[in-house]
Amino acid sequence: MYEDILLPFDGNDSAAAVLHHAAEIAHWADATVHVLFVADTTRDSVTVIKGQTVDALRQQGKDIVAEAEKTLQTLGVDYETDVVQGNPAPTITEYAERYGHDVIVMPTHGREGVSRYLMGSITEKVVRLSSVPVLTARMQPDEQFAFPYEDILIPTDGSRGATRAAEHGLTLSSALDATVHLLSVVDDASFGLDVRSTASSETGEAAAQEAIDDLVSVAEEYDLRDIVHSIEHGSPVEGILACIDENEIEAVVIGTIGRRGTDRVLLGSVAEKTVRSAPVPVITVSESEQ
Repeated sequence: MYEDILLPFDGNDSAAAVLHHAAEIAHWADATVHVLFVADTTRDSVTVIKGQTVDALRQQGKDIVAEAEKTLQTLGVDYETDVVQGNPAPTITEYAERYGHDVIVMPTHGREGVSRYLMGSITEKVVRLSSVPVLTARMQPDEQFAFPYEDILIPTDGSRGATRAAEHGLTLSSALDATVHLLSVVDDASFGLDVRSTASSETGEAAAQEAIDDLVSVAEEYDLRDIVHSIEHGSPVEGILACIDENEIEAVVIGTIGRRGTDRVLLGSVAEKTVRSAPVPVITVSESEQ
């Protein structure tokens, strides 16, 4: 399902770790890794050397992608490289859409200094902007990389965005013969503390159960080894993190747009919070996925 993987890259240790993970996926999928360096035009990087105008970031980008090439050659992965100029987040998303990439792979932290275009804020902008699925890895000491994924978590609130993400996650799970964990979290705090809170919570429970039932019906169309589903109460992000820990989840697939209103069980903003906090790769899928 992944033939062309886009890897925005700045050469720091975090990016290098994600490069290896992208290479593992490419090996499995027989895919090409497209390494991209974006010379940030929002920063002043132009200088004059021996009478010639030189873009220091663009030159640095050429050196960085050359190092990525050496790594990918060693790993035996098909690759292409490119150095472009632009505002990083929109440039990355537009590049992925223009060239038909199947997934964007990014760390959520990058190098400090002139090439720090992969800082978490940039990754989060890509997550919000991209119509192409984005695989992010929160580069912290507890980050866990395992591939192929054997246990994949798909949170849902029953919205169209969640269903779109679930279809992506179910397809990936089927291809990997992975166990699927379906989760709906009722955010009781969103219902308030007045006399209507109990009734609202019951409505939320019913909405969560409906979301799970609908997704189980969708999952039946896929050749899946095992499906586990549960409903939890509390903070959606905490529920997701608890599920990851308790079930040794190795990847999360989540929609970037969720249900709104009194029956909400999972908001779209939860996707961004999950990207920041989950200790495993998170694949975010836009409702407008191409």
